[in-house]
Amino acid sequence: MTTDFNTTNQDNAAPLETDETNDMISSRKVQGTAVYGHDGAKLGTIESFMVNKASGQVEYAVLEFGGLFGIGSDHYPIPWNQLRYSPDESGYLVDLDRDALEKAPKYDGAGDDGFNTARSHEVDTYYSTI
Repeated sequence: MTTDFNTTNQDNAAPLETDETNDMISSRKVQGTAVYGHDGAKLGTIESFMVNKASGQVEYAVLEFGGLFGIGSDHYPIPWNQLRYSPDESGYLVDLDRDALEKAPKYDGAGDDGFNTARSHEVDTYYSTI
């Protein structure tokens, strides 16, 4: 669905796309998008993504996995370059299966110090080996 803010493109006076173009997509449209493993099984959904403050580039997607309605779910940072969008699936594909994801670094919840340099290195190292 494209949001129309009554803005127009001066070339053809058509509404400007604000949620998605051929090459870009709004963050609000990425959130909740399904992620599928190499076996075709749904692994979870993208809860958010982490943007590098200096470069403005997306570094990691945070995958919500397991649980029921967000309760008891785990959160896994996946390097953005590991994901590829599939129009056929209307979701992202990653070269993982459930077992490999469960072994990946994740946010621990209570007492977790968040995403820092050490966690970034751990995540990058894990995904470079699979």
